[in-house]
Amino acid sequence: MIRPPSKSQQAYHWLKERIAVQTYTPGYRLVLGSIAGELGMSVVPVREAIRQLEAEGLVHFEHNVGARVAMVDDTQYRHSMEALSILEGSATALSAPHLTADDLAAARAVNERMIETLDHFDPSAFTQLNQQFHAALIAPCPNPRLRELVTLEMQRLNRLRDSTFSFVPGRAHESVREHEQILALIESGATASEIEDAARRHHASTLDAYLTAEHPDALGTHVH
Repeated sequence: MIRPPSKSQQAYHWLKERIAVQTYTPGYRLVLGSIAGELGMSVVPVREAIRQLEAEGLVHFEHNVGARVAMVDDTQYRHSMEALSILEGSATALSAPHLTADDLAAARAVNERMIETLDHFDPSAFTQLNQQFHAALIAPCPNPRLRELVTLEMQRLNRLRDSTFSFVPGRAHESVREHEQILALIESGATASEIEDAARRHHASTLDAYLTAEHPDALGTHVH
């Protein structure tokens, strides 16, 4: 018989979900009494849940302030973007020979939906479609470990940033054009190195745009 989750587990998942979707944004103060009242439980399981989130780096305690949602570490974000550009570049190149005409048509359809969103831009929706596009291109990658690593880095980026395009909305227009260029390379039978380079530069350009907007002095410090 499966045991129902404890109250602390319920509070943990409830809080983690709100942090993930940024209902509770970085720096948001977590008031135990208010959260306990909303969940209909005492502060004890809420405190346990917050301690678990602190151990995961999602929450931190400040002296005389209490628990707050952890601020985003831009260094972690940069490292994940650099890793993703390398991993996904390789995965896309390995996938290319296995992508069918239907696969490419499906990816292009997602990119066209992304283009349709540009006039009424929603960064979160655009990011979700962007991830669908890239997932479609690496789906037939013959190296399952590489696919897994790309997925893990995508998930990590989702925790670090709800959407990079919130910070650099103009980058979205360039991104969809680069998607089309990658598709064209695959359709034309370009070499693996050409496809890998295009996919890697695509992610590096997004990181460049973010660093230019948020930290101009950091530009040029990462791998291309």
